[in-house]
Amino acid sequence: MRLLSLDGWVMRAFAVAIICVSLCGCALKRAQIAQDARAQMVGMTKEQVLRCMGPPGNRMAEGSTEVWSYASGHGYVETFAAGSATTNAQTNRVGNFAFGNANTFSSTVSTQRFCQINIVINADTVSAVNYQGPTGGLLTAGEQCAYAVDACVVRK
Repeated sequence: MRLLSLDGWVMRAFAVAIICVSLCGCALKRAQIAQDARAQMVGMTKEQVLRCMGPPGNRMAEGSTEVWSYASGHGYVETFAAGSATTNAQTNRVGNFAFGNANTFSSTVSTQRFCQINIVINADTVSAVNYQGPTGGLLTAGEQCAYAVDACVVRK
């Protein structure tokens, strides 16, 4: 019976590992799409940007330079919670009374990743693509930006 419960635990751990690797692979692919877009979109016309990204959420202009801003991200909030509890109870030898104490501690941290994309346009042509915000993890920088720029990237 003990062997069966260990096998069940191993199978669950293996399934969790496969899911984690799959999710990490998706984030890495999105990060690559975002980096490709930064290079490929330079030189695009305003009309090409409108076709692949749609109208911007905000436009700013100064002379012949425009900055188009887009919001991007999956919208998920990641939450990590940790907690601990300790109790201590004692009774006398006769068992007539009991006393004790309990201590608990918990902590929760929530984060949300998103990307603010700024397309810099000079003389009707894209000159720069900038990303701002908590756009991804250590190995997946920019991955939240891929949701908005995906249609602008030519796959190799």
